[in-house]
Amino acid sequence: MSAQSRSIVEVAVGILLKEQSLVLMGKRPSGKPYAGYWEFPGGKLEANESITTALERELYEELGIRIALDKNHCHEIMTLEHDYPHAYVRLHVCLIDRWDGDPVGLENQELSWQNIFNQELTINPLLPAAWPMIQKVRSYLSGT
Repeated sequence: MSAQSRSIVEVAVGILLKEQSLVLMGKRPSGKPYAGYWEFPGGKLEANESITTALERELYEELGIRIALDKNHCHEIMTLEHDYPHAYVRLHVCLIDRWDGDPVGLENQELSWQNIFNQELTINPLLPAAWPMIQKVRSYLSGT
């Protein structure tokens, strides 16, 4: 089945940024596609749900945090599509630099703060779609 004949799954992705260089990644728990791979938190948009509303809901469910929804602290930096064997996804990637609470893996996922500017991250493997997001955040933060 080609990507064009598959329905597109809309996904909101939140890249939590602290200290202008650290981003939070979570390890997919067992029982999910790509279990053991690292990704940025987020999830599928529900019917008639905006990207920011989906992020607010997903990050509270997954991490127990409340994000700041204003454009100064939560804004979309890119949209990309990726064809995984289990789903064709459109990822709406938002950079978030203000939230309330300390992130905790509420869905039995490991969490790791990674320095976005390190050439080699200390976690592996990453979901394939995470790499373009990392490159975009690097260029966005460095102003290039």
